[in-house]
Amino acid sequence: MMVEHSLVALKRAERNQHHLVLMGPGVSEAIRKSNGLDESLFNLHNLTYLYITKTCLQCVPKEIGKLTNLTTLLLHSNEITKLPNTIGELKKLKVLDCSNNKLDYCPPALGCLPQLRTLNLASNLLSSIPSQRENVALNILNLGDNKFKIFPDVCYAELVCLSEIHVNANDIKEVPVTISKLPALKVLNLRFNLLMDLPGELGDCDKLEKLDIYLNTLYDKTLYNYYVARIKLNELLCYLRSIKGKPKDQLLLEKLKMDRKKDLSDFFAENPKYMRHRLAIKKAADDVPVIEVTEHVDSVRPFIAACIIRKVNFTKESFKKFIQLQTRLHEGICEKKCAVTIAIHDMKFMAYGNLTYTAKPPEELEIEPLSRNKIYTGDVLFKQLQAEAETIRKITKQNVYPERYKYLNLLKGKSLFPCLLDHSQEVISFPPIVSSNKTKVSMFTKEMFVEVTSAISYRICRKVLEQFLKELTISGLTNQSMPDFSGRNWLTVEQVRVQDTKGNRLICPSKKDLEEDFDENSRITVRECFYVSYGW
Repeated sequence: MMVEHSLVALKRAERNQHHLVLMGPGVSEAIRKSNGLDESLFNLHNLTYLYITKTCLQCVPKEIGKLTNLTTLLLHSNEITKLPNTIGELKKLKVLDCSNNKLDYCPPALGCLPQLRTLNLASNLLSSIPSQRENVALNILNLGDNKFKIFPDVCYAELVCLSEIHVNANDIKEVPVTISKLPALKVLNLRFNLLMDLPGELGDCDKLEKLDIYLNTLYDKTLYNYYVARIKLNELLCYLRSIKGKPKDQLLLEKLKMDRKKDLSDFFAENPKYMRHRLAIKKAADDVPVIEVTEHVDSVRPFIAACIIRKVNFTKESFKKFIQLQTRLHEGICEKKCAVTIAIHDMKFMAYGNLTYTAKPPEELEIEPLSRNKIYTGDVLFKQLQAEAETIRKITKQNVYPERYKYLNLLKGKSLFPCLLDHSQEVISFPPIVSSNKTKVSMFTKEMFVEVTSAISYRICRKVLEQFLKELTISGLTNQSMPDFSGRNWLTVEQVRVQDTKGNRLICPSKKDLEEDFDENSRITVRECFYVSYGW
């Protein structure tokens, strides 16, 4: 019966001849049984709109080139690893969305689509794409959440329509000076990369309306002031124009000459980008508890990553800043908990043994929420928060929930709510809503269990966890100072295994990933060490 869904859709498309949507488990089963898409699909030569999503599709057949009348091709949220070069035969294509797949390569033909207006390849494994110089109609380019180390090849005067570029959550170190060649650029999303500065030529992009440089390694004071919203975009653009053509480190070099007689500690204090902190990763041993993920959470919030931090030594002030760090990440990279949620537990209050990440009916999920001294069901707690959001919405006369309550929409209408259980099967976390009051951290906490969950991808969980560890290391909030040099911090983190019912494993954090993401600009040296059993 499930396979019939895709056959019915194809027959309907044969009658309609313009529009086809294939999605879900029924289509996945048909793809699995036939080892790919039904060949009859590629005989629908008048098809203009093709939408295939949430399936196990791994390869787009070369026969896609036969659908020469396609204007919209939506292939997001599958398991696609490659696109055929025949995609270049779709000369009428205006929208291509292949986001949230497993692409690590794009064919040259992707740069030969003259009518393409929107190209969305976000949340893949790409490190480059073909030059877009010939895609003269391109308006929106989204390459966020990939593995780019070099800015994409798009800075050409011919791209007179390109108004939005999203390259957030990559490893880009530099924006090219040729960025000024884009006459229509209005939105440039550079959030969460490895940028240390911006080219003065960016100041010549006079149509720029939105620039996001949040979560980069910026050392220029003016860039930082924009980063923390102390100056406006037009002021930043004026500043960039004023420094155009000057050597990047000219001001720093001049200051170093003046400070030549100062001792090394003063130098590092004034130039923190040169200081190296240490982050040590302890491998997860076989006897360390794992997080077992059940199938119930698949349709709600399937992705989780975690780690353990020991030998924590808070002061009253550092604990306050630690909570502020978590809040700032929730407000920023976590998008007010809509993308990712970070939960932190005092391990002293967790039952030792394997944890379970699952989902329960709202009325069966029971938790003592943070800062509350009684147990609520998930259903009651969720409705209370909805009522709070609705009250504020009415008071402020808005049509939607206030920003800080928007994460509630992630669970609206869900029959199951996600939760993390310790070994005693007690709920210690109800993401993205709240953590348990019983395992809350305090200034007396010595060992922390950090969990990061998302409904989007494992990659974004890993990215947020790494950013949390990065900022925790640099800030030294756990009060672990290097004995050999004042001002240097070190942090030791233990890996945690996540395992699902199919035997798939995720181990975080990894030295390799941290080294790739931190690089030289992060001022952190990553080391791997053997696991030492502490017990809980």
